[in-house]
Amino acid sequence: MCLAHHEVVSGAWAAGHKSLGLGRKVSGKRVGIVGLGRIGKAVAQRCHGFNMSLAFYDRFLSADKASADLKALLGVEPKLTRYDNLVDLAANSDYLVVCAAATPENHGLINEEVLTALGPKGTLINIARGVLVDENALVKVLQEGKLGGAGLDVFAHEPHVPEALLTMKNVVLTPHIASATIETRELMASLVIGNLKAFREGTPYLTALTL
Repeated sequence: MCLAHHEVVSGAWAAGHKSLGLGRKVSGKRVGIVGLGRIGKAVAQRCHGFNMSLAFYDRFLSADKASADLKALLGVEPKLTRYDNLVDLAANSDYLVVCAAATPENHGLINEEVLTALGPKGTLINIARGVLVDENALVKVLQEGKLGGAGLDVFAHEPHVPEALLTMKNVVLTPHIASATIETRELMASLVIGNLKAFREGTPYLTALTL
């Protein structure tokens, strides 16, 4: 979309210099989800709508529990594959979507081995936190053609982005805006108000944390 937009506004299309080539369909492709929590399940729900093959890696979630959770969300029994390690998940995915939490043990989780397994036709999408991806390894595999592309909304040292990524045509970069919609921010505000109201009234919190 970004390249196509640039082709129009730059005048290249009107001048007959169209050079985009062919894109790839999303429907029917294989998506691997790293971390099948609340956000990971929401991603799975949307990918299911595109008839994508669903697979996941999550150290804390069994295949049976994941299938049950998604069935409750989708209303149908999903075809879902659980992988015990990220390399196998990446090797069997066209898109690898990172949705895991940024816990200390997850830093650098998406390393060179995982990215290489995803392959020259694969795409990494990170909507979690930048520290989950080894950015030096990401730059390396992209430069070497070992990874097809990347869509990144988060970075390890925000707002600084590795300079090498800025000029790559197979990389889409956004400034950590995944939750930046009016509707989402209104829901966030409603949760805060609801929790304050529950505190005042002595009723259960809407989003309680157990420590």
